[in-house]
Amino acid sequence: MRVSVTYARRQLSELVRRAEAGDEIILTRHGRAVVRLVPVETKPDRRSRRALLEAMRAAGAAKAGPSAARSQDFLYGDGGLSARQQPRKNGDRLSPRCP
Repeated sequence: MRVSVTYARRQLSELVRRAEAGDEIILTRHGRAVVRLVPVETKPDRRSRRALLEAMRAAGAAKAGPSAARSQDFLYGDGGLSARQQPRKNGDRLSPRCP
């Protein structure tokens, strides 16, 4: 909503209520925008910031999967070779594992 400074002087209380409700109020002088009325955002206090941080940590911990170090262990054998390259005992000799 765009209103002149002269009009705003007479209707300031109403314009402040509208701005608090979320309407964008722009004051104009000679048709040019000069001021915007916006509600003041209150800063959260220390206790509410701490509660938000703890809630975010708890939500993140609940979604965490396996660690990166352990996530691909199933791909490798004891010697660090892939499962297909892992030697296998076949009688007295070792032979490569075939798929």
